[in-house]
Amino acid sequence: MPAPSAPSAPPAYPGGPGLFRLDPAVAHLNHGSYGAVPLPVQEAQEALRAEFHADPDAFFFALPDRLAATRTRIAARIGTDPDGLAFISNATEGANLAFEAIPLAGDDEVLVTDHGYGTVTAAAARRARVTTVALDPHLPDEDAVRETVLAALTPRTKAVLLDHVSSPTARLIASPRLLAELSERGITTVVDGAHTPGMLAEPVAGADFWFGNLHKWGYAPSGTALLAVAPAHRARVRSLSPSWQDHLGYPRSVEYRATADYTGWLAAPEGLDLIERLGAATVRAHNSALAAYGAGLLAGIPGLTPLPHTPGLAMRSLLLPPGTAETQEAAAALREEIAAKARIRTLIWGRPGGGGIRVCGQLYNRAEEYERLAEVLPGFLRGA
Repeated sequence: MPAPSAPSAPPAYPGGPGLFRLDPAVAHLNHGSYGAVPLPVQEAQEALRAEFHADPDAFFFALPDRLAATRTRIAARIGTDPDGLAFISNATEGANLAFEAIPLAGDDEVLVTDHGYGTVTAAAARRARVTTVALDPHLPDEDAVRETVLAALTPRTKAVLLDHVSSPTARLIASPRLLAELSERGITTVVDGAHTPGMLAEPVAGADFWFGNLHKWGYAPSGTALLAVAPAHRARVRSLSPSWQDHLGYPRSVEYRATADYTGWLAAPEGLDLIERLGAATVRAHNSALAAYGAGLLAGIPGLTPLPHTPGLAMRSLLLPPGTAETQEAAAALREEIAAKARIRTLIWGRPGGGGIRVCGQLYNRAEEYERLAEVLPGFLRGA
């Protein structure tokens, strides 16, 4: 049962598990890594695939205009400029497109943080000298994060890569104030918004380049993401591979990739529409409350330390006892042991000195799944 200091257990969302095809024998507490596609979105994608198989020529001849119309529909949902928006496959692709478009030369540097996602940071490192600023996971608020980032700037800093919401530590980093102050200094801002569409009411940060996944919290099929580019940079954005639509420029040039499966992109608005039908504010509040409940239970386990969090997010993180999950390999081993023996899926992340655990909240989750994790986790930690 919950510890006395834990928050009250949120009620289950009516019909929530029935919206998905997830294995009911597994506690899926890791929505932030791969998402899950609701049945109405799966059905929309299946209908699009049937349409493609019935007449591939007609499907592909109409595709560019259909993508443009779908992009406009999504832009209206997330409050951004459709002319600056493009479909991409994931956040890593967005990072590569962004850093290909930023003129970097000589001793220019890109500032990144140690909370960033590995392959996104690697995209910057392929094209420039990267300087990493260590953000103490215990920094109490957005102002403390902002001050740390600004203090790390040097005269050679040309661009800054920031998470909108960090993946392992589940907190807001690219705040509006920080982005504005970087812009005032003439620094190009690149924001990894992998977790924001569907989870934040205003998911697109005011950056020069922003990219975010729809296949996590936006209920879209896998491989569905967005790139938003400010007007001053659009002419320099080129597809990573030659495209038959290169002559049309951004965004069409980066979207067209020959004979690929575009049905996930075309079905993507169905996920955002579903959130609106369910009540976006209600969904966000429910998911955030579940994550808070789970984190509250885990905080009662000796040796676990809750990390500061951003209110309203559907993810929470805690540090594991020192010496636990000090490497990515050790973190993966602990994660898979919990999955195999307890049928619980959660994220364990590695960090020198001691890693962490992240729990997510989603419509299909129930309070007892977090209670189950809190009950079994001490045994796994003793083994680790």
